[in-house]
Amino acid sequence: MLKSTTRHVHIFAADIRNDNFIASDTKLTLDVDPDNEFIWNDPALQKVYSEFDRLVAAYTGLALTEYNLRRIGSDLENFIRGLLQQGEIAYNLDSRVLNFSMGRPQVRGPGQ
Repeated sequence: MLKSTTRHVHIFAADIRNDNFIASDTKLTLDVDPDNEFIWNDPALQKVYSEFDRLVAAYTGLALTEYNLRRIGSDLENFIRGLLQQGEIAYNLDSRVLNFSMGRPQVRGPGQ
C-alpha cells in the first residue's frame, strides 16, 4: 500500500472498511494530526480537507506514486503551518508530543 507520512499528515492509498485499511488505486485516505499536537475546530479541519481535495484534483491523471503523495503531504504541512500562524488552530499543550515542530507558540500579553 502506498502511503506518505509527515509529522501532521498521513496519506494512504487505501479505503477504510471495518477499521482496516484496504489498498486502493483510486481512493486516498487522510489522517490529520494523528498525535493531537494541535487544538482543532471544525472550520479549520474542513479547510484542511478542502485543501487536500484541491491538491488531489491537481494531480488527476498523474501516476499514483509515493513521490506525488509526499508532495501533497508537504503542501498540507505548509497549509497547516499557515493555519497555526494565522491563529486558526493552536498547539495542544496537553499533547504527549510537545516539540513545537511548526514554530514556537505565540504568547500574547494583555491588550494584544
